[in-house]
Amino acid sequence: MAGTFGATSTTDEVLEGVDLRGKRILVTGVSAGLGVETARTLVAHGAQVVGAARSLDKAMAATADVAAQASDGGGLDLVDLDLASLASVRACADGLLAAGQPFDLIIANAGVMACPQGKTADGFETQFGTNHLGHFVLVNRIASLMNAGARLVNLSSSGHRFSDVDLDDPNFEHTPYTEFGAYGRSKTANILFAVEFDRRHKTRGVRATAVHPGGIHTELGRHMTPEAMAQLIKSATENAPAGAPAFSWKTVPQGAATSVWSGLVAPADLVGGRHCEDCHVAELVESADVRAGVRAYALDPDRAKALWAKSEEMVGERF
Repeated sequence: MAGTFGATSTTDEVLEGVDLRGKRILVTGVSAGLGVETARTLVAHGAQVVGAARSLDKAMAATADVAAQASDGGGLDLVDLDLASLASVRACADGLLAAGQPFDLIIANAGVMACPQGKTADGFETQFGTNHLGHFVLVNRIASLMNAGARLVNLSSSGHRFSDVDLDDPNFEHTPYTEFGAYGRSKTANILFAVEFDRRHKTRGVRATAVHPGGIHTELGRHMTPEAMAQLIKSATENAPAGAPAFSWKTVPQGAATSVWSGLVAPADLVGGRHCEDCHVAELVESADVRAGVRAYALDPDRAKALWAKSEEMVGERF
């Protein structure tokens, strides 16, 4: 079953025949795009979904049709979460811990992409602080709620190939800032976080993986200029592997498919501590000029441990 899907598979195709009644799943970023589609397909297959979003009004409007598609047992509850504020992250985690209801899957879907240089409420570079540190604190704070057999799926990107993490200068205090350089750092961090989380929790049956959803037109690219978007597409086209088809956008259901595949369908030992794309485990690649695959530095276990320690130092909390 795990090997029968590919780049054009949709969420409903991946979950065809899968009964998720009794499963409880957390999805961040349910106010647009992949988050809404992920919540929709999970609820449609019977899961109880907790959707987290920075704007509850926007999330309520975006998910208005999700409940209508719920099958027996399925449902959606919304919680407030601003990943760019650790106070908000901790309040969200505290609320979930107080409720005490366990999770079978966490999909860390929310994020920002290629935005102008800025800082989070806590003074972190915006993309690293939002995409990595916010999820790092949230997931670790509620890790005790994850059932044996549960999984964490971190939304990363092929954009991780733009840059490794910089543990000496994570906030670009001494390094020239570039939108895609910062994005690459944060997406590499998403993968490394999954690698170390998987190592720490697999003995109790909890696994973690990271995924590249593919190129999709969503709000994620709202900060990009038309010129930057054109350059990104040009790069993806020129850097295609020999014999690969030309770059094309995925639909949102195709983009969300790898998240649900790796979280609910693929064998845990296949995806645990790995990076996935197009509903399969990504191959190691040596060059940043290849649009598919995963760079070795993003799966380096020592690098993952070092990032974990640096992240704890930055947020002032040990896990």
